[in-house]
Amino acid sequence: MPKAGRFFHVTAAVVLIALVVAGFHRFYFEGRAYPGRELTPPIRTLVIVHGTAMSLWLLVFLAQSILILSGKRQTHMRVGKIAAVLAAVIVVLGLKVGIEAARVKPPGQLTAGLDPKQFMAIPVISVLVFGGFVAAGVLYRRRPAVHRSMMLLATVAAITAAVARIDTLSDLYAGTIWDRIWGPYFMTLVLAVIFLGFKCVLRRSLDRPFAIGCVILALVFAANVQLATTPAWNSIASALLRWTA
Repeated sequence: MPKAGRFFHVTAAVVLIALVVAGFHRFYFEGRAYPGRELTPPIRTLVIVHGTAMSLWLLVFLAQSILILSGKRQTHMRVGKIAAVLAAVIVVLGLKVGIEAARVKPPGQLTAGLDPKQFMAIPVISVLVFGGFVAAGVLYRRRPAVHRSMMLLATVAAITAAVARIDTLSDLYAGTIWDRIWGPYFMTLVLAVIFLGFKCVLRRSLDRPFAIGCVILALVFAANVQLATTPAWNSIASALLRWTA
C-alpha cells in the first residue's frame, strides 16, 4: 500500500497538528497557560521557545510526509538533517522546561494529583521517549517502513501534554483504572492504537514496527506514572534540580 501509506502519514500529521492546537489553544491564541492562567514569569521565555520548537517539528513532520507523497525523496532527506537537529534541540528544551517548571511551582501545588517533583517525571520521560523514537528513525532511515513508524511514534509521544489538556477527552477516563495505570498518557496511547488500526487496515497486515512501538509506549508510559510517586524518582528529581541550579 505505498500510496495509501503516504496519504495516511499526511492525514496523521494533520490530525496531530489539530490536536495540539486544540490542547494548546490558550497558548497559541491568548498567550496563556492551561487552564487560562498566565505563563509563569521565570520560565515564560523558555516555555515560548519550547512551544515554538515543537510547533516547527509538527510542521516539518507534515512537510516531510507531503514530500514523500510527492515523490521528492532527495528534498525529504535534506530536510531530514534539519529535522534531526531540531529534534535534539527539542529534547534539550523539553528537559529544561520539565525541570524548571518543577523548580518554580509551589511545593504543595498538585498537577494531575502529583506534586511538582513527581510531575516532573511526565515531561522529562516524555521528551526522552520522543528523542528515542527519533533516534531510531534516523538509525533506520534506509528502511522506510521502520523510519516512518518511528517518526510518527515520536510525534505522537511528543503531543501528550496537548492531548492531556483537552478536557473533553480527559474527562472520558478520569478516575478510571485507565487513569490509574496511564494517567495523562492514556489518550495519547489510545491515539497510537487508533493509528495502528488504520495502518493495519491500509496494509492489510500488521505493521510490526509500529505495533512494537505502541507496546513500548504502553509499557514506558505505565512505568513512568508508577515511578513518579516513588522515593527513587524523588531522588532523581532532587538530583536534577541540584545539578541544573
